[in-house]
Amino acid sequence: MIGQILSTMLPVFLIAGCGALYGRYRTPDIQGLNVLNMELFVPMLVFAVLADQQAPLQEYARLALAATVVVLGSGIVLYPLAKVMKLNLKTFLPPMMFNNSGNMGIPLLVLAFGDAALPAAIVLFIVEMLLHFSVGLYMLDPHTSIVKRLKLPIVFASIAGLSVNLGGVPLPEWLLETLNMLGGVCIPLMLFALGVRMLDIDFSDWKLGMLGAIACPASGLILAWPMIAVLDLPGMQVAALWVFAALPPAVLNYMVAEQYRQEPHKVASLVLLSNLGSLVVMPVVLGLVFAAGYVPSAG
Repeated sequence: MIGQILSTMLPVFLIAGCGALYGRYRTPDIQGLNVLNMELFVPMLVFAVLADQQAPLQEYARLALAATVVVLGSGIVLYPLAKVMKLNLKTFLPPMMFNNSGNMGIPLLVLAFGDAALPAAIVLFIVEMLLHFSVGLYMLDPHTSIVKRLKLPIVFASIAGLSVNLGGVPLPEWLLETLNMLGGVCIPLMLFALGVRMLDIDFSDWKLGMLGAIACPASGLILAWPMIAVLDLPGMQVAALWVFAALPPAVLNYMVAEQYRQEPHKVASLVLLSNLGSLVVMPVVLGLVFAAGYVPSAG
């Protein structure tokens, strides 16, 4: 089991470490790389996975529902804590709700459970992203246009991929292979960018960051447990949901906070210290998942 955990976590941290090492001596345009990733490579991977006829997406509806409850429920569960501690709700709650399902979640699930986990990882990522760009932006600015929120390449890729899959439209193998090759760029690039971002960590609000490092995975795991029991998810999806629920906040929370001028330094501490905390949290969760004997098979 220790070997499984190490073989899963080491590539994640080594690639992120390469990003941190490169960023330490160079100044890469991470914002430009992230834009390229989110507008080209990630949508291609999303479309390719969703459009592939071998991925029976109907079987992932309950997983999508469970992920929605985990994301939105985390905000509800942690609302009383934020009120008691007199925290700014717009600063604290979004990072606790919208996790790192892209930069860390997709690579981690694929490394842990193989390519069979990729459809589940993509479904979880899409749920988190769509909620982030709808509910998340509404939380920060209720006046943001719905059209503006939905004018995203990943939204179009998701709709197109779902339409092709559910409509039974066959795509030529050479097209899927091309999309998979280009989309495959996004996974290591996500981890590399995360490593570079880790260099910007701000310890000035370390107490808030430590609170987030505990509260974020705790709230997700608390909500995942009843959803697994109620929805009777298959083994692979149970494993994927446990990992998803324990993920730290998405780096995107910091970018959005900076754009909306919502105490970006505090959000940076929440995000980055929580991601550092995942060095402890994720091996524990993976250990429990492996010990439970969930079989990494599709569906």
